[in-house]
Amino acid sequence: MDLFDLTGKVAVITGSSRGIGRAIAEAMADHGAKVVISSRNLDVCQEVAAGINARHGAGRATAIAASISSKQALEELVAQTEAQVGPIDIVVCNAASNPYYGPMSGLSDEAFRKILDNNVLSNHWLIQMCLPGMIERRDGAVIVISSIGGLRGTSTLGAYAISKAADMQLIRNLAVEVGQHNIRVNAIAPGLIRTDFAKALWDNPESEKRFNTSHPMRRIGEAEELAGAAVFLASKAGGYVNGQTLVVDGGSTI
Repeated sequence: MDLFDLTGKVAVITGSSRGIGRAIAEAMADHGAKVVISSRNLDVCQEVAAGINARHGAGRATAIAASISSKQALEELVAQTEAQVGPIDIVVCNAASNPYYGPMSGLSDEAFRKILDNNVLSNHWLIQMCLPGMIERRDGAVIVISSIGGLRGTSTLGAYAISKAADMQLIRNLAVEVGQHNIRVNAIAPGLIRTDFAKALWDNPESEKRFNTSHPMRRIGEAEELAGAAVFLASKAGGYVNGQTLVVDGGSTI
């Protein structure tokens, strides 16, 4: 038995048209899952799905656009997935937003609410939409992409870090609630990863040099290096891992 085999599983990954979400979707497809590529832009989702299908055959990936800020859009994402692909076995809440970079004193109420809504409330919505089917089948894996920002203080990413700390508590609560139904709920906390989302933190030679000088591995992480952790948590290999936040940061937090 291949502990990492996801054959026959249906996985929905938000924010999977690029970056970490795309890397996770591609890795899960490589391990046999039928993946749903989702972000706000349908054209980009279709491009990613086409690439996966070109490697694995038609039907391995399906593009369904949805904005995480809309509860109705997420309901349609779940309904379309079930109609077009099948019951959802794995949900990866990866999409997030961070419209503000700076101290908490300069943070507007509107920006704070947007960060909490998109990074915490939307995860709650989507997970609750997927749980009934998982409970009925007594099997499922929920993965929330958090951040090491939720593990320490910051002078520039305060609201984002607060939202990511909340995600860690969200998965702990849910793990207690639904673990009895053979559903595992976990989080992954990436360190600095070379993605467009985190570009402001690394897209500067001096900033990257400063980071690399103090980092145990002397480099920034790549999106593909998060994918294995997600496959682990979604597969039999992670069958007894529940309510945990798996830090994947190359050693930043040590």
